[in-house]
Amino acid sequence: MIRYSSVILTLLILACSPNKKDTAERIPDPPKEEAVIAEQDALKTEEVVEKTMLYDSSFVNLQKYADGFSYEMKYATADNFLKEKVYPCAECLVRKEVAEALVSANNELLGKGFRIKFFDCYRPLDVQKAMWEIFPNAKYVANPNTSASIHNRGAAVDITLEDLKGNQLDMGTAFDFFGQEAHHAYTNLPDTVLANRQLLKSTMENNGFRAITTEWWHYSFKSKFSYEPSNFKFECGE
Repeated sequence: MIRYSSVILTLLILACSPNKKDTAERIPDPPKEEAVIAEQDALKTEEVVEKTMLYDSSFVNLQKYADGFSYEMKYATADNFLKEKVYPCAECLVRKEVAEALVSANNELLGKGFRIKFFDCYRPLDVQKAMWEIFPNAKYVANPNTSASIHNRGAAVDITLEDLKGNQLDMGTAFDFFGQEAHHAYTNLPDTVLANRQLLKSTMENNGFRAITTEWWHYSFKSKFSYEPSNFKFECGE
């Protein structure tokens, strides 16, 4: 009976004793701050992977794709030469490779105390047709019945510059001013205006864009004609 009780006591002691292997493998949860940082890093990694998986020809929403830009999307308001709102929301869509080039150009400008401000990006073909009906002049509005606009292909942007406090630089005319004063060759302007235009033009050209002669604000990406015109509508909030 004594031997039997001793066996039971021994088994109870062993059962209550900590398992060395379990103790060694039990890792305490990281502090809350470290857990938050780890979660943020995971989200950043997921975002990088998602961007990497896109094709160069994929459309991206620039506001969600990259930070550091400014926006005043004119055709999402009535403050344009059409005198009416033609976009349901102020989205800036471009092809992925165009977005990357814009980020590069903007980084160059940020180092000088400026940033890109957008007036227009991708433009559905139906909107191009409406523009052509109002102002059928191929010097300023691309004919949607022939070549269409580079905007319709997601490879052109209408932009200006502003400083990092949000003050827009003087470019000599308003956006969508259809006259010789908006031409790159027009030089009867203050030196500061000419310098502002040259800063924008040289930076964009350094990063794969090309200007057109009649509009200081318009820049097309080098692979512009590798894409077909599109007519899909904006999906606001996507």
